[in-house]
Amino acid sequence: MTSPSSRRRWWIAAGTAAVTLAVGGLAGTQLASAAAAGCQVSYTVPSQWEGGFTANVNVTNLGDPVSSWQLTWAFTAGQTVTQLWNGSVSQSGGQVSTTNAAYNGNVATGATVNVGFNGSWTGSNPTPSSFAFNGVTCTGVVTSSASPTLSPSASVSPSASVSPSASVSPSASVSPSTSTPGTQLPCDLYATGGTPCIGAHSTTRALFGAYNGPLYQVQRASDKAYKDIGLLSVGGYANAATQDSFCASSACTITKIYDQSTNHNDLPISWGGYWKGPGPNGSDIGADAKALPVTIAGHKAYGVKVNQGVGYRVDHAKNAPTGSQPEGIYMVTSSNYVNKWCCFDYGSGENSHTDTGNATMNAIEWGTACWFADWGNPKSPCVGTGPWVEADLENGMYHTTTGSNKDPNNQGVHFPFVSAWEKNNGTSNFALRYGNAASGGLTTAFSGALPRGYSPMKLESSLLLGTGGDNSTSGVGEFFEGAITAGYPSDSTESSVQSTITAAGYR
Repeated sequence: MTSPSSRRRWWIAAGTAAVTLAVGGLAGTQLASAAAAGCQVSYTVPSQWEGGFTANVNVTNLGDPVSSWQLTWAFTAGQTVTQLWNGSVSQSGGQVSTTNAAYNGNVATGATVNVGFNGSWTGSNPTPSSFAFNGVTCTGVVTSSASPTLSPSASVSPSASVSPSASVSPSASVSPSTSTPGTQLPCDLYATGGTPCIGAHSTTRALFGAYNGPLYQVQRASDKAYKDIGLLSVGGYANAATQDSFCASSACTITKIYDQSTNHNDLPISWGGYWKGPGPNGSDIGADAKALPVTIAGHKAYGVKVNQGVGYRVDHAKNAPTGSQPEGIYMVTSSNYVNKWCCFDYGSGENSHTDTGNATMNAIEWGTACWFADWGNPKSPCVGTGPWVEADLENGMYHTTTGSNKDPNNQGVHFPFVSAWEKNNGTSNFALRYGNAASGGLTTAFSGALPRGYSPMKLESSLLLGTGGDNSTSGVGEFFEGAITAGYPSDSTESSVQSTITAAGYR
């Protein structure tokens, strides 16, 4: 496999641009009684780069429930909305009008409705000075308006020694979200959509609103003792203090990532496979438990830093899709730490840990690999340098039906936290999507026919993280959460799951 060159990227260096308006005039046809109680509007710019930016607008209803809404504002410096989620948009000059989607027109008392968008800018990108909801101006005071500044980040290196980049700090006006029992979290939403999670893995938070078990297990090097790391509360976030105390004076390794579903498809360190790992008897090794500290909802947590040789796997997973049964996958990862090698995967593979032929895998592969530029016949180079969300279907990391990415609008995905998505109906189609895990919606990179020779699929029931199906252990990456579903999730279900990811507040 060849190495697409790393691409220089621009990130926000400091501060999230934010404007919060305490509103006493939110009204209109559907909000007549809400005017007296008021509302709150928050406009944030969590990421900005040369010529483009991502923004979020949140409206909290402090009055009576409403059944539909229209939100308007004006850009004053020539900014343009290029893509919007959680609604519909029209723009004439600087005047922007958004209306609710079919699924978010109802806004209960105390509830918040969100629209997010990508935009373009030249020269400057000031925040809008006012908003109107259902035709009534929302008045308020700008409480924070720190302008994002841009600085070049270091290029991504394929070396396993890359350290995780510092992540973007949230503006002081952004309050971390919290989960409470009954909150709809990713696997609750998948179940509602008819595609239940058969595996739900995270070291940072609960993926079910009612989950109150352990997230992962660590082993202390000094005395070989084990410790489960759980949650701060039911349906909440990791209790990192437990790990910090247990591992205070010793190195620690993540030895198991628990499955939060009732299937108990936990991911222990893989025993190896056709390609031997660096551990005892050719097994893989566990991740350094201290290597990837992050903040989620204002709480400290740890991700899984997959260096070369790190791998987790469970074989003959309970209720996992097999044969041509449909399957969906998502994970939260990062563009901070990637390479071109096989394979930083999360999904399904072979129970034998060997290559048993085309269509025996269905996994997200995340990295800069352009597999068909090396192994295709004829060679098929990619457009762009990645990293990309790819489908590892065995004997090929597919961007499209024919292999390599040819889309000039998909030259690489560059966010400190990335949500990656793949789904496969098992007989005819697969789809790849991605998003900024800190804000906004999803972009469909590809949706179309399965490659020739991959229909029907021949899935096996091994669930894996960090390696290829034959235990190829040369990939690297970062993992924070993910789930594997029985069934082909709808786009709307995935968008709802994306909303819970952005609400979690990865920083």
